[in-house]
Amino acid sequence: MPFSKKVLELDREAEVARVAKWLKAEVMGTLKKRGVVVGLSGGIDSSVCAALAVKALGKEKVFGIFMPEKHSADESLDLGKLLAESLGIQAVTENIAAALDGAGCYARQDEAIRTVFPEYGAGWKCKITLPSILESDRLNVFQLTVQSPTGETKTNRMPLAAYLQIVAATNFKQRVRKMVEYYHADRLNFAVIGTPNRLEYDQGFFVKQGDGTADIKPIAHLYKTQVYALAETLGVPAEIRRRPPTTDTYSMPQTQEEFYFALPYDRMDLCLYAVNHNVPAAEVAPVVGITEAQVERVIKDIHAKRRATQYGHLPPILVEPIFNHTITL
Repeated sequence: MPFSKKVLELDREAEVARVAKWLKAEVMGTLKKRGVVVGLSGGIDSSVCAALAVKALGKEKVFGIFMPEKHSADESLDLGKLLAESLGIQAVTENIAAALDGAGCYARQDEAIRTVFPEYGAGWKCKITLPSILESDRLNVFQLTVQSPTGETKTNRMPLAAYLQIVAATNFKQRVRKMVEYYHADRLNFAVIGTPNRLEYDQGFFVKQGDGTADIKPIAHLYKTQVYALAETLGVPAEIRRRPPTTDTYSMPQTQEEFYFALPYDRMDLCLYAVNHNVPAAEVAPVVGITEAQVERVIKDIHAKRRATQYGHLPPILVEPIFNHTITL
């Protein structure tokens, strides 16, 4: 097939049936768990995972958790509840702000921000962004944008130490959420679902021992474009399907391409597919709608992220193997 947007098309009904069958077999058979826990963010990925789980196991064996904190958008909780209601699953709200406060998440983040903007304080908001890769080869020099209580915004490059501390503090959010998920999984004898799509999984867009941790990941083989396609087939509410992908991590609104990816997800999917199938940049450019040189930059960035985030995929490293046979649960 010539390279086009059609390369990401799939038989939706067949894929839903295939993944649902696999999910049931792995949860009930391999993992020997009674059901699954899924953190509901109001985003497309967690919504599709929850819907697939209901298809596979039934609504009584799917438990949803909403985990807002003080920087979460109100819309995230509203859409998460809408999804749970549409699926008919039991769900609880676990506000993790107090746990994050106790761990120093907010204080440590603010401390790092003040090394760049000393005036940053109560009522201010922030986000981290990367310069566009389309203009020139970018160095991964992150910029910090802050907004004062009066609405004034300022942007500045961050020293490495400030960037690392802000990210380290922010990673408390994903790790605390995972602790909550495993609390409920342990008490119910359920498995924990991980929600990364192929683009996120391949490019390391997750926190190690945070949202990167799970017992089973049912959509990691699917490009995000395909996840949206399955969402429609599974009846995920239109309000969720219309919502642009967001990190929902910092206090200012932030798209995923501002923070991490070079392009919006639909074009990133095509570039990643091209890398995986050795499609030349010259064939990719007219389909994606950017120049051949820009495609080459995106491809270079894909490979760079794979190298940089390999650590996130690694299991604990041992001196020597402990088991010389396959473990059967």
